[in-house]
Amino acid sequence: MSLKKKMLNTNNLGGITMKRTGTFILFVLFCTGILISAPRVKIVTEYITPQMLATNSAFTADSTVATGLRTVARGTYVYLRAWNFGDTTSIQSATWTMLVKPGGSTATLAGITGLPTWQKFKADLSGTYQVQVSVTTSSGSKDTTVTIYGSTFVGTGGFDNVPAVFPNCMSCHGTTPQFTAIFDRWKVSKHATTFKSKITAGPTSYGIEQFRVHTLGYNHFNITNNNGFDDKATELGWNWTNYAPPKPANWDSLKNRFPSLVAFANVGCESCHGPGNEHVFGGGDTNMIMKSVDEGNCGKCHDSPHLGPEFAQWKNARHSKVIWSSSFAQNNNGTNNLDNCIRCHDGQGYVNFTKGIGTNTNGKTVASHEMVTCATCHDPHGNTNNASLRNRPAGSDTLANGYHYTNVGSGATCMDCHKSRRNTMTYVNTKITSGNWGPHHNSQADIYLGQNLATFGGAPYRSTQHFTFLQNACVTCHMAPTDTASANKDKVGGHALYLHNEETNYDHLKACQTCHFGKTRFDQFIADADYDGDGTTESWIMETKGSLTRLAMALPPYGVDSVAWQLLGADTLNPNHLNMKKAYINYLSIRDGSEFGMHNAKYVIDALVASRNAIVGIVNVSYEVPQKFELTQNYPNPFNPTTKFKFSLPKETDVTIAVFDITGRVVKVLARDKFTAGKYEVDWNGTNEMNAKIASGVYFYRIVAGSYSDVKKMILLK
Repeated sequence: MSLKKKMLNTNNLGGITMKRTGTFILFVLFCTGILISAPRVKIVTEYITPQMLATNSAFTADSTVATGLRTVARGTYVYLRAWNFGDTTSIQSATWTMLVKPGGSTATLAGITGLPTWQKFKADLSGTYQVQVSVTTSSGSKDTTVTIYGSTFVGTGGFDNVPAVFPNCMSCHGTTPQFTAIFDRWKVSKHATTFKSKITAGPTSYGIEQFRVHTLGYNHFNITNNNGFDDKATELGWNWTNYAPPKPANWDSLKNRFPSLVAFANVGCESCHGPGNEHVFGGGDTNMIMKSVDEGNCGKCHDSPHLGPEFAQWKNARHSKVIWSSSFAQNNNGTNNLDNCIRCHDGQGYVNFTKGIGTNTNGKTVASHEMVTCATCHDPHGNTNNASLRNRPAGSDTLANGYHYTNVGSGATCMDCHKSRRNTMTYVNTKITSGNWGPHHNSQADIYLGQNLATFGGAPYRSTQHFTFLQNACVTCHMAPTDTASANKDKVGGHALYLHNEETNYDHLKACQTCHFGKTRFDQFIADADYDGDGTTESWIMETKGSLTRLAMALPPYGVDSVAWQLLGADTLNPNHLNMKKAYINYLSIRDGSEFGMHNAKYVIDALVASRNAIVGIVNVSYEVPQKFELTQNYPNPFNPTTKFKFSLPKETDVTIAVFDITGRVVKVLARDKFTAGKYEVDWNGTNEMNAKIASGVYFYRIVAGSYSDVKKMILLK
């Protein structure tokens, strides 16, 4: 009985039951649909940077810089946004209410022109503020609340041998090994020492404008008394006009005459964790101080066109738009196993990995998703690494390919995530059960190093070996200084990381020109042969794209520029099944790596050519250079269902191998490529171009290699 008839009969049996079951399923789906489509709302505390204030008319003169933390400096504005993350419907109306505020506070909520889902209020007094929003969408309504703490600064304390005095942070935390270890790293970092070094040996222009980003709690575009550096300096009588310009005695004078000001003369704990007075005097309530990798913490200083272009570059990078999937909520109870997507798809998840801490994703939603921000890669407390890049656990593997990246300088941080998620040698043997099978989109590191693509038992793939001379791997090229032209500035290089600006069709090859002098376009890197068989030797990128297309056409459903993974997973009895999967994983690795050979052109091309050859049964068995061209008789002959033959090439040449039927019609082209000198074996499985089995009969196979040609007869018997 055919499969189709079996299915029809099964459907007819118990038809009444199926109708009832179908009705029940529809009812469940209807109810589930209502639940899924209902809005879920979060109040986002938004950051506002100096650049946003300077360039966005929505923020008026009474606006202030904000970190996005929920613990804020007294006298500064808090910016709130209602976000429906439960479905795709837009918010039709939002009703905001101030539920709680400190006694005597005059704080009121106000809308922001052009931002209908936003509100702001000034935290005019220290204490607790609670705000509610009720939103309505086309799919329903929902409300939620957020709690904000207004507070003042207490200073870090303990810096430069000036003892911490209560309520300085280190007056309490200085007795805890966990915090003293952090403090010891911070006290020699630029966050701690920049103000000290600049007032003693900085440029003559150094002054109050820079104090805003180099000291604790200095007023940003508004006047408020929050016990920041400026307020403390006024209280103690330290005035920059008495010391300007920078000179060697300035710091010693401040330290000796105003020792309590030292606790505020740096980018200290509260710069990133929020002002600590309510935390100190609220019984150490951890809700009144914050820990966050959110970008707003850094943006308040590093989003300035002159002082900090890094933030603008980061906003143009894909790191600021990391993909979220509901599958990331893996209910793993805090494990840090190798299948945990959060390790790379969430900023805090990667930080946890570097610390050897698991990330509990139980119930995690997009509302708690963190982008890959400054603090994801760089430790704000400082360390001895270049740019304070975070330390990685010794011997660790971010994903599951079992490889710990070393000797690649600063690029190791990039490679932790931009690599295959599997060890191809073992993973290729697993069953393809879904469209997610494979290397998972980012195989750049493995390709760069010339590893982890599937091989077919023949000669090893060549490598361009960039890794032998690029000291910092990815960082060397992708973080080269950004282009100076306004159309490309901050969109390529630096923390933007891109090497191509699609809008202007500009290639950013500053780092490449050290070795490839005069190259200004990727299409100027010409391949050494016509690998895609179109008759023209083109750029490596075009040869790679063409070879990807040829490989796709050799995989199911055959003859089209796409691959059906379902067909690859189904034909497990095909003797060429493993080679099919190997070829497919190479196809995915190279296609989804998005660099089309430029990280390691020869390695990529060899893998693509070998993959396609392996599907039709051709393997390079030796690079040993034979004395002459040769085509051997197939064995066995007659055969069923497969047969083998060999050919030898004494030099690199274009090779075409095809099978013909007795009428001279082409049955299958087994190869049409440039082959290096060596010995090859062909294992043909008696199929045509569409991979269908051919009929019994007499067939001929012919080789054309340069000026050499030969043809031999074979017989297929069934």
